[in-house]
Amino acid sequence: MAATNTAAAAATPAPAPAAPAPAVQVPRGQVDLVDFIDWTGVECLNQDSSHNIVNALKQLYRDDEGLYLASDSDEQLLIYIPFMQVVKLHSTLIKGPEDEGPKTVKLFSNKEHMGFSNVNDYPPSDSLDLSPDHLAENKPTTLKYVKFQNVRSLTIFIEDNQSGSDVTKIHKIALYGST
Repeated sequence: MAATNTAAAAATPAPAPAAPAPAVQVPRGQVDLVDFIDWTGVECLNQDSSHNIVNALKQLYRDDEGLYLASDSDEQLLIYIPFMQVVKLHSTLIKGPEDEGPKTVKLFSNKEHMGFSNVNDYPPSDSLDLSPDHLAENKPTTLKYVKFQNVRSLTIFIEDNQSGSDVTKIHKIALYGST
């Protein structure tokens, strides 16, 4: 009887391995701007020190689902990304968990020294309202290209998250454009 059960178990196909995440479709004529980031000037306000901006922004780290950027004292994050040369920003890809991922994202071109106290004093160059489906996709969002032609730095303000919880998590931030 034991031999029959073993044979039946051997005949049962093994579960299929999980499908790999779909590759990002980099917009035509654009490149990933990660190589143009001035890493010495990158800052993130209100980040959890054990889950910092490098996890979401730096190549290889940002593709590891186990690594992420997390907010610390509330859901807001303020990220400053300077570039080593002037770039043209075309689109951005932001991935995160469907419940704790960012919802309202405001992008500011060439606004330095912003803080939580003055972030609402300036009109954003563009605003994104991300849905849970968008956070799960591996698809860039096209920005108002005319507003991002001569970008020396980008400030990203994560205003809130999908569930209204105190922690926002971001698995990946990718910026696409040209030099």
